Amino acid sequence: AFLPQLIKTLKTKKADDVSLTTLIMFIIGVLSWIIYGYKIASTPILIANLITLILNLLILISKIYFSKQLK
Repeated sequence: AFLPQLIKTLKTKKADDVSLTTLIMFIIGVLSWIIYGYKIASTPILIANLITLILNLLILISKIYFSKQLK
């Protein structure tokens, strides 16, 4: 679900439509799922949430990077 957002962000070099607060809160939630998946040794939970974490971290990095370029 986050791949289209990442592609749009990289193409337009803008992430103004992404809320920084919401993105950080979501990443914290995904990290919680990763910890849970690790504790119960659930590979599907780990893989799904690691992919989600990577995509969201790339969106976060893009948002920060592109917002600094505008200044």
